[in-house]
Amino acid sequence: MKNHYALIMAGGIGSRFWPISRTAHPKQFIDILGSGKTLIQQTYDRFIKIVPKKNIFILTNESYIQLVKEQIPDLDDSQILAEPIMRNTAPCIAYGSHKILKLNPDASIVVAPSDHLIMDSEEFTRCIKKSLETATKYDCLISLGIKPSRPDTGYGYIQYNTKKIGDDFFMVKTFTEKPNKELAKTFIQSGDFLWNAGIFVWSVKSILNAFKKYLPEMNDIFKEGQSVYNTEKEQDFVHAAFSQCTNLSIDYGIMEKAENVYVLPSEFGWSDLGTWASVYDLSEKDYVGNAVIPSEMVIMYDSSNCMVKVPKGKLVIMQGLHDFIVVEENNTLLICPRSQEQEIKQIVGDVKQRFGQEFI
Repeated sequence: MKNHYALIMAGGIGSRFWPISRTAHPKQFIDILGSGKTLIQQTYDRFIKIVPKKNIFILTNESYIQLVKEQIPDLDDSQILAEPIMRNTAPCIAYGSHKILKLNPDASIVVAPSDHLIMDSEEFTRCIKKSLETATKYDCLISLGIKPSRPDTGYGYIQYNTKKIGDDFFMVKTFTEKPNKELAKTFIQSGDFLWNAGIFVWSVKSILNAFKKYLPEMNDIFKEGQSVYNTEKEQDFVHAAFSQCTNLSIDYGIMEKAENVYVLPSEFGWSDLGTWASVYDLSEKDYVGNAVIPSEMVIMYDSSNCMVKVPKGKLVIMQGLHDFIVVEENNTLLICPRSQEQEIKQIVGDVKQRFGQEFI
């Protein structure tokens, strides 16, 4: 286990969960499902069963350093990798990988988002451990693919072929970003497509070889920091480095181009918790389909299939609402048809324009 590391990505703002998720306090730091732990705390708890505590690093924005410290007090300051500006996943993974390379050139790394839900922790642990072992033996980039249960248009898809490493890791043929409904149905029917969970496993040498080949300029930027990583000069270097980086995802920058990408078909009760619809699907519901968090002081009359999340102690009465999202937080009330939740990002933009940053 000493050569196994985890990079947990916790820098996003989760705008689709507005008004619960705010720029100053995004969804990874919130207990969205009322479980008693925030999403980043649940993610950390999963990984301490897989890698040593000292080998877990949190990739986040500078403005969230204090939130990370409060929610995961076990972490040393050196385990919080702070980005000065948001530049998507490729730069932060390059930064984390070069930092780990200096600590341990034999490292294998799992990279995972901080805001996903995993229902079957034991199976998740098995899949990650198996992937880390495979990444240690072979020069490969591994993605975890989720066996799809429906033709969902909100997820990316991974197509694989019959070439394998061992018994379980299949060579990736194509990546497809969020297809339309008809294409998603075709994917499901074909049987060789998986949902892209955004969870990656590789050796530090394999991923940095890929950066060198496909994103050489970005690789050179972070390679220059080898003398300052894990020293007091690191943060000043990172500020300068990120200002030189383009906004680029690891999927587009490397995974869609590399020829040694493999996928592990997995089933561990995964959800990316990307929308209120996903929270609704995972929540307990009453006999007419209402999901209410918390439910103690909400009274429903002639209302069905609603997603309701309000502050504790708030009395809410609903009459005649069907298929709605009703969310209150931070002095803001959102009432929106579930069928139109994709408009929430636009709503956030309009609110910012009309009322400024205070409500965002």
